[in-house]
Amino acid sequence: MKRWHLLLEANYLFLLTFLLSPMTVTAADITEQLHRPLDNSVSQQSRDEADNLVRVGEEQLSQGNSNKAIQSWLQALGIYHSIGDLKAQGLTYDFLGKEYVQLNLLKEAEDTLRRRLAIARDVHDFQAQIFGLNNIGSLLLQKGEPVAASQTFGEALEISQNLKNIEGEGLSLSNLGLATARLGDYNKAIKLYEAALVFRQLSGDRVAQTNTFNNAGDAYLAIGNYPDTVSTYGSALQLAKTTGDRISELRAIDGLVTAHQSVGRYERAFDLLEERLAIANQLQNQREELKSFESYAEIYEQMGNYPTARNFYERAILLARSLKDSKKELLLIDKMNKLKKHKHK
Repeated sequence: MKRWHLLLEANYLFLLTFLLSPMTVTAADITEQLHRPLDNSVSQQSRDEADNLVRVGEEQLSQGNSNKAIQSWLQALGIYHSIGDLKAQGLTYDFLGKEYVQLNLLKEAEDTLRRRLAIARDVHDFQAQIFGLNNIGSLLLQKGEPVAASQTFGEALEISQNLKNIEGEGLSLSNLGLATARLGDYNKAIKLYEAALVFRQLSGDRVAQTNTFNNAGDAYLAIGNYPDTVSTYGSALQLAKTTGDRISELRAIDGLVTAHQSVGRYERAFDLLEERLAIANQLQNQREELKSFESYAEIYEQMGNYPTARNFYERAILLARSLKDSKKELLLIDKMNKLKKHKHK
């Protein structure tokens, strides 16, 4: 089964994994998946038109035309609705939900995800309900509603446990841990992550395991448990390297850098930052290069090496300017100006 993993971040405080469909949803084979006898040639013609619109939408998305892709899928959705094909509607909502989340259109995303969930309930598709509830819960968490998110993840967990769905239990427990951490109960969150890891290891999903290890690392870091922080982020880093999951790898490195910096292990922090910068260069990702330079600057500032810190702030500012991120540029300039005050004290 193919799943979409969408990573939504807020300074790596948490990582939300959106599994927008527990089944394969590609435009190339949507017709093959959903084809069934229709009442007449007119219905068949409408169905063919809708299937083609789904394929066109995916092609438009691959060319970077998100708005056109969304319009194509909305047209297809209207046709599927007119011929009463719930399964095809559900799969089309998957496409739309994923793209709305990518575009940070949270209102549209929530409406789409709830419609998808309603279809899953109508057709008694319990697995789709598990993933749908987790998607909605993740969206609520992003909107800053951890209590509502917890309730939604709890409902997904209950269905998963009743079905003995290992993948669903791992996902729901991990997401419930995220919501619990957002509510400030880090010790309870850690227990939920530990339970999630059991199911994620059983499912053999190393990308999911990496995500949960990173989440647990965040919780250990929040309560100041340095040994477990390093151990947990270390497990995430090792797994991310084996799967080639660069985003999770960077996230684990960031957690380790913060942990080592907090106890004055600067040499180890610098080794990790060197690794981080190399990854950013390989990816040709200026945003990640900027983050690396900023981290270097902050550590040198903490060490009292203000000239080197200033040098790294200047390099980060140049990248912010190149990215046309004026907000980040101003924040970095402010940090550098405060550095000058330290220097003259």
